[in-house]
Amino acid sequence: MSQSGALTARPSKPGRIAAYVGFAVLGLVVGAAGSLVQAAWFPAGLLLALLGTAGLFYGGLRTTGTQLGVVAPAAGWIVSVLLLSAGRPEGDGVFAGGLGEIVFLLGGTVLAVMCATISRLPQPGAPSA
Repeated sequence: MSQSGALTARPSKPGRIAAYVGFAVLGLVVGAAGSLVQAAWFPAGLLLALLGTAGLFYGGLRTTGTQLGVVAPAAGWIVSVLLLSAGRPEGDGVFAGGLGEIVFLLGGTVLAVMCATISRLPQPGAPSA
């Protein structure tokens, strides 16, 4: 078997697109849930929200094998968090403006960048350089 003949489990193009869309929707859900949990159970809720966010971003990277696997859930997460932080004309908003909210916003962004810049691990059975 040649080096290029190694088996790789790369999904088809429609499968990857569906995965990216699914991860973007999961990003929306995780962002909304994290926004609620981090404020409700501070500081344990903040840690739980950031761990869930990191798990989603890293899971997207490992599932798709591409940095776009991190960008898709991160985009959904950012949209969700920004919409919830904007508030309403009546003055209602999910974020109260404390330290926990700032750590959640910045921490999630830093986690997305960290996961997107992680070097890809070699696949099992792939020839080493």
